[in-house]
Amino acid sequence: MAALLLLATMPSWAGHVMLNGQLDSSRIYPGTTHEFQIYVPDQYDGHTPACLYVGLDGVLCGAPQVMDSLISAGSMPVTIGVFLQPGVVRGNGGEVLRYNRSNEFDATDGRFAEFIEAELLPVISRISTPDDRQIFLSSKGSDQMIFGLSSGGIAAFTAAWHRPELFGRVFSGVGTFVAMRGGNDLQALVRKSEPKPLRIFLQDGSNDAWNPLFGHWYEGNRMLATALEFAGYDARFDWSDGAHNVKRSTEIFAQVMQWMWQGWPEPPTTGTTQNDLLSQLLIKDEDWQEMYDATPPHEAAPRMAQYPDGSLLVTHSPRDNRLWQYIVRGDSLDWGQPFYWLHSLNNALLYVGPMAFDAAGNLYVVTEWGIQICDQNGRVRGILELPQGVAPHNHWVIDIEDGAIVLRGLRTFSRQLRIKAPIPGMRPQSQGQG
Repeated sequence: MAALLLLATMPSWAGHVMLNGQLDSSRIYPGTTHEFQIYVPDQYDGHTPACLYVGLDGVLCGAPQVMDSLISAGSMPVTIGVFLQPGVVRGNGGEVLRYNRSNEFDATDGRFAEFIEAELLPVISRISTPDDRQIFLSSKGSDQMIFGLSSGGIAAFTAAWHRPELFGRVFSGVGTFVAMRGGNDLQALVRKSEPKPLRIFLQDGSNDAWNPLFGHWYEGNRMLATALEFAGYDARFDWSDGAHNVKRSTEIFAQVMQWMWQGWPEPPTTGTTQNDLLSQLLIKDEDWQEMYDATPPHEAAPRMAQYPDGSLLVTHSPRDNRLWQYIVRGDSLDWGQPFYWLHSLNNALLYVGPMAFDAAGNLYVVTEWGIQICDQNGRVRGILELPQGVAPHNHWVIDIEDGAIVLRGLRTFSRQLRIKAPIPGMRPQSQGQG
């Protein structure tokens, strides 16, 4: 990975130095080139790790001047700004063969956050200013913020929502939470997932419908806002009669930045969800704990689960993101249907791992996007986070115990929940058809 510095300085009276650079290769987005600028305030001493601000689509909203003013006033911490352009793929003659902006920004999976963490920030951290101040960035999510507009707005939100330990603060202006690459599904996933430690600001206007083919931007933002409130996030919103442009975000940018960093260095808080299933399961401040004396399973768990009383069998077909349910009648499996509908991101084929029922007849399914909890009628009602930094693999086994859920593999993790183990032979109470 290479970064080419193109230009060095701004005048010393500007309150900061700007460095221009280019990322000329990428594993995650092959063939792309990404241009960027780095903002280094005069208050940065080159020794103390700075907070981070990532701005997408380059410099917007007069960010360097606003940051100069707020840092000088003590209204935000000393912060390094990285202003990133989306990737392009060029031919031998310099002509653009592919614009990668929508592929990077509108996607709802975790690739863009991975790109920032694994490819962009290591390059930034190897750069020094002309006066030999080496760039050191804090590794705390609560010290890192991301902002974007339009497709950059959904990219900023998605990066933070997938990786709150990377970005704890996010500002999205006129974000494209519409049917381009599944952005319209994010509000549903926010409602079904346990809340994350994020501080979020959304801005949009009632006349924002850049292309009604994909949906109404304003409606998409309002639906995400109500989902954030339902899920208990520390979130604020600005609604106006504006259109799809940078005007309103620019007008409120300084105030948003002040609120975004208010109370720093205290991290953003995790709220309480109104999701009826998750609120019954979750125990405050309980997270995954690694069990170091646990014995790993001898073999992988089959991708199937049997109902506590033995009357139903659930299996996974690798062809799609659904699970099949069969009626068990003696030695035969009858009346099979694709019954359990699982959430995927970015229209990808889902990794489906082990699964198990609890005493209430809810099915817990391990996927790369968390443990998806389906009710008796096959609908995902809640999604539990996986242990941080641990990807699912084929040798995991999931166990439902009284008071805990356990993931056993090469490493074993347990999480305390208000949950009951199934009783073999006993049929759970019906949840009805509602």
